[in-house]
Amino acid sequence: MVGGGQDAFIGAVHRMAARLDGHYELVAGALSSTPERARASGLALGLTPERSYPGWETMLQGERALPAEKRLQVVSIVTPNHLHFPVALACIQAGLHVICDKPMVVNTDQAQILVEAVERAGTLFAVTYNYSGYPLVRQARQMVRTGVLGEVRKVAVEYHQGWLATAQAEAGNKQAQWRVDPALSGPAGALGDIGTHAEQLASYVAGLELESVSAELSTFVAGRALDDDASVLLRFQGGARGHLSVSQIEIGRENDLRLSVFGTLGSLSWRQEDPNVLVYDRLDAPRQLLTRGGPGLSPEATAATRLPAGHPEAFIEAFANIYAGLAAHHRDREAGLEHTPDYPTVHDGLRGVQFVEAVLRSARSTERWTTVLAGQESA
Repeated sequence: MVGGGQDAFIGAVHRMAARLDGHYELVAGALSSTPERARASGLALGLTPERSYPGWETMLQGERALPAEKRLQVVSIVTPNHLHFPVALACIQAGLHVICDKPMVVNTDQAQILVEAVERAGTLFAVTYNYSGYPLVRQARQMVRTGVLGEVRKVAVEYHQGWLATAQAEAGNKQAQWRVDPALSGPAGALGDIGTHAEQLASYVAGLELESVSAELSTFVAGRALDDDASVLLRFQGGARGHLSVSQIEIGRENDLRLSVFGTLGSLSWRQEDPNVLVYDRLDAPRQLLTRGGPGLSPEATAATRLPAGHPEAFIEAFANIYAGLAAHHRDREAGLEHTPDYPTVHDGLRGVQFVEAVLRSARSTERWTTVLAGQESA
C-alpha cells in the first residue's frame, strides 16, 4: 500500500476490504509522505521493519531485490490525487497490478498514459469506484441489460454531502485540507471527489456512453479555490438524457448518493444510505422492492452478497467486491482462463477524468453544450 497511514480514513477502508475475503495479505507499505510517519504506520500495522518503507520509490527498489516468490504482487494506491499518476505508472512499469483510489489521475493526458502502459505491460488495474460493488447496484445493471426497463430515457444521479459547508481545511481537518488544495486534489473539488463516483454509477448501471454535458460549478465557501457544488445536464449517445448533482455544502446531508434510471417500461431507484433495497416500478404493475439476499436476484447480485437477507451489507463489503474482482481476474489469468473484469478498470478511470475535464470546460464556456472528448466542442 502507498498512502493510507496513521489518521487516514480511506487507507483503513481499503485494508479492511482487502482482508475481508482472504484474497490479500498486506506485506509492504510506504504509508505516509514523511519517512518517520511512514515507518511508524507500517510497524503499527504489523509490517516488518525492512518492508515498512520510508517512501514508495524505496519500496519498489526494495521489493525488486527480493526473491520473486516473496515480492509484492499488487499495489494499492490511497494517496491524495496528485500522487496517483507517478506511483501507478512506476508500479505498472515494474510489472505490478494496481488498485487505485478515484479519481484515477488529475488529467486526461495522464490517464491515457496509464491506459497505454497497462496495455503494454499486460498488468491488471482497478479503480475503486466502490459503489459499483453493491449487490443491488449490480442487480440494477443486470435488469437494465436484460431490457426490463425497455429503452432507457433518463438517468438521474445525486451525491450530496454537507461536511464541507464551512472552512474545514482552515480548522485543521486533514481530509478537507488536501481535497480543497488544487496542488493535491487536481483541478476539481466536489466534482472530482464525489462527482466521479456519481458519473461512474450512472454509466455503470444505465450502460450508456456520455456524449455531452452542460454544467455549472459553484464555490460557496469564501476563499476556497475549488468547486464545492455542481449541477450538470447530461446527453447520452442514443438520445437518453440525464442530470447529475453533487454538493459538499448541503448541511444535513451525510453520504446521500441516489440513482434512478427511467425507461419506456419501468424504472429503478437506489440509495446508498439504504443500500439493501432496490425499488422497481413497472408501467402497469405494483411497485416491487428487491432486497439484497432475497429471492429472484441475478447471479451477479448473488455473487456480490456474503450474508443472508436481513443482515445488512454496505460500504466495506462493496469495496471488498472490487478487490475480490481483481483477485479473481488474477487467478483466472494464472490458470490460463478467459476472464471478463467485473470491476472498474483503467478504462473507467480514463472515462472519469474525461468527464471531469468536460464539466470544467463547460462551466467556463459560453456555449450551451460541451462534448466529453476534448477538442470536439459544439453548441
